[in-house]
Amino acid sequence: MMLRYALRSVRARKGGFLGAFFALMCAAALITACGTLLETGLRGTIATERYAASPVVVSADQNVHQTTVKHKKGKTKVKHKAKPIAERAWLPGDLATELRKVPGVREVIPELTFLAEPLAPGGTVDKERPAYGHAWDSAALTPYTLATGTAPKADGDLVIDRRLAERAHLEPGDRLTVQSTQSPRTYRVTGIAAPAREVRHQTALFFSTAEARRLAAHPGKVTAFGVLPAKGTDPAVLKRSVSTALHGTKAPHGTTAQVSSGDGRGPVEFLDAATARTKLVSMGGAMGGTSLLVAVLVVVGTFALSVQQRHRELALLRAIAATPGQIRALLGREALIVGAAAGTIGALMGLPLGSWLHGRFVAMGAVPATLQHTVSVFPPFAALAATLLGAWAAARISSRRITRIRPAEALAEARAERTRPAWGRILAGVALLAGGAVLVAVLTVLRTEPASTPVTFLAVVVLASSVALLGPLLVRAAVAVLGGTLALTGPSSRLARANLRGHAARMASVVTPLTLLIGMTCTVLFVQPTLGNAARAQAREGIRADWVVSAQGPGVPAEAARRLRTQHDTVTEVVRTTVRVGLDKYAAQGVTPRGLTRTWDPDVTAGSLKKLTEDTVAVSELAADQLHLKPGSPLKLTLGDGTPAMPTVVAVYAKGLGFGDLTFAHDLVAGHVDNPLATSVLVSTARTQTQLATTLREFPGIQVLAPAAADLIQAARQQANAEVNYLAMGLVLAFTAIAVVNTLAMSVSERVREFALLRLAGATRRQVLGMLRTEALSVLLLATALGSGIALAVLTAFSVGMTGGAAPAVTPLVYVAVVALAGLLALVATALPGRVALRVRPVTVATAKE
Repeated sequence: MMLRYALRSVRARKGGFLGAFFALMCAAALITACGTLLETGLRGTIATERYAASPVVVSADQNVHQTTVKHKKGKTKVKHKAKPIAERAWLPGDLATELRKVPGVREVIPELTFLAEPLAPGGTVDKERPAYGHAWDSAALTPYTLATGTAPKADGDLVIDRRLAERAHLEPGDRLTVQSTQSPRTYRVTGIAAPAREVRHQTALFFSTAEARRLAAHPGKVTAFGVLPAKGTDPAVLKRSVSTALHGTKAPHGTTAQVSSGDGRGPVEFLDAATARTKLVSMGGAMGGTSLLVAVLVVVGTFALSVQQRHRELALLRAIAATPGQIRALLGREALIVGAAAGTIGALMGLPLGSWLHGRFVAMGAVPATLQHTVSVFPPFAALAATLLGAWAAARISSRRITRIRPAEALAEARAERTRPAWGRILAGVALLAGGAVLVAVLTVLRTEPASTPVTFLAVVVLASSVALLGPLLVRAAVAVLGGTLALTGPSSRLARANLRGHAARMASVVTPLTLLIGMTCTVLFVQPTLGNAARAQAREGIRADWVVSAQGPGVPAEAARRLRTQHDTVTEVVRTTVRVGLDKYAAQGVTPRGLTRTWDPDVTAGSLKKLTEDTVAVSELAADQLHLKPGSPLKLTLGDGTPAMPTVVAVYAKGLGFGDLTFAHDLVAGHVDNPLATSVLVSTARTQTQLATTLREFPGIQVLAPAAADLIQAARQQANAEVNYLAMGLVLAFTAIAVVNTLAMSVSERVREFALLRLAGATRRQVLGMLRTEALSVLLLATALGSGIALAVLTAFSVGMTGGAAPAVTPLVYVAVVALAGLLALVATALPGRVALRVRPVTVATAKE
């Protein structure tokens, strides 16, 4: 029975439910899109290319493991956790002997994979097809076969894949310079190879076996083994046999050899795609969680406005004996009907939105193309369920007041708004305000980006929620402050002041999304510059070198740094990586210890950098606090390729934000990274820039820069990285902007009768539109103050925690643009519905049935 009434109500009030429908539809689309990203991170396929012809692949374990045992109440709990390492782990080459003994094995092919970037004009590999070097002996793993020419035999021979040959217009006999892990070298192209199946995500360069081993720079080790089955051997059986044979066999550095087959070979080949899974899960979860919180806040506000507009209708139902339960049931079923329709359409819209979002992340380099976008029924159904639950909960929350008061009070409130919100609403608002204050206080002590980022956006949403609950009081307070000014600026302003004072709840429903839009946008735009500017400031202060040598390609070769060294000059090579202490990840760098204090000053607060060797480490104050370290303390850690180490702490420095948390000797780090080339070289010298550039003229892509110019390049890189976060949160901001327009349009559209009565009382059309503009500007002023205050508090707390100082990086021009955009949305969303409402003759509206 109640469902039938709800269907009739929805059909009769299509316009009244349009705003709620639109808000729910956008929420469902956003949740679905975030859900597809989350699912891609959890279940996305990484198809193999290089190992396509090898059914079984043996590789080193790419994780750090930690096992904890807890004894509690006579029970023992064992937990095992694993985290990925940053670089490729290698296997001992003599493991091939054990593999060849396994029954069913026809051949074992060792694989070497290493950096090899062609430097020919027009032949440089694009980002979608990074170049790797291999030994020609392992070409059968794909397989690659010679389309023309001969295999590489001498150290100066090279075979390239057909795609690179076509792009660079190379033929057998041509010369090609390759930048690998050593100095650039020019090779003679002896052949062009073609894969048996399409290889879309990489470029292959094949060297002779001896040259490949030299360039791989891991003597006696291999990247992986491809295991080919004997005729008639099932690959699944072979995998079990190999796993059994390797049981207890330890790969180097304490990692256990892993056996992969089928789709499991892809993560072995594309380590960046495997690592991106975790990043995408984190990104999708953060976006989805923030989207859900924002959607709940917006939808509840939309339903509250809708119920408020129907207050007279619902009061009459109460007056003719409708029970509170029946009113709740009616509103709940209406919400479910609207939510089902909006959720279904929104969920379907979210699928292409999620695909587009994944494509943009791939284009920006945040997610590799090898991690394929995965779509199933789970995200749409989850979005539909969340939409239905959100709509029903929003209807129940919005109907609490109308169902709890007596029918006579409901009829009285239908004509005149209450002068004060309910005590429960006020107390809830104060509680959320206190909760937001606690989150802001917590931000001041969080000193890592993964910990502080989710708290940052949660604090904005919680504080905006408190504004939603305390909105009527805030609007009345604003009117009290601005009332005198409005009274002196003409009849339109006086009408606006009366509306703001008499309909504070209605105006508060508009203030909330505007506050959220301004607060969230400012936080998204300024949180990354706050961190990046502080890091760059530390780096500028800490670099004492006269010149910085950088590369447009993969890095600066060690030979280039060697040629710069003289008796009176200091040259510091810098190579970067990430290490694990336990399971925690720390940014690290390796620097040349000799003469280090002439080129680099990280503001040492304890110990001395003069003791930095391959057996020691310098740590930032943050790492020292977290790990309880001081000079002389041993530090057990895992290097980037899984190698365990225990260096002794010799120094603690303050500028960890600019230089990383751990600093090692260069040679230690360079031997345990995929790319041992220096990211930069610091030079302290009396020579000029031209003299240094002349010394390095034989190295392609190397440039000598002043520290200020190098800082500008770093700023551009930070901006490029920040664009990923802007895109990730941009959809949430777009949804909030839509909610602003939607709420304002709903608020104005239902005032048709009010406008007609004003016209009949003598107000001109221009005065009514002026009243709407004044209301919109007043609401915008209040929302700007609240949103800016929320963003400033959150950004200041973030800055204190992450940088140690209250210095949020706010760009005035960008801030003005944000407020101007919010103002434009508010004025347009007010003016257009207002003009439409004023088209109808006042007498027609005034005499029409409500």
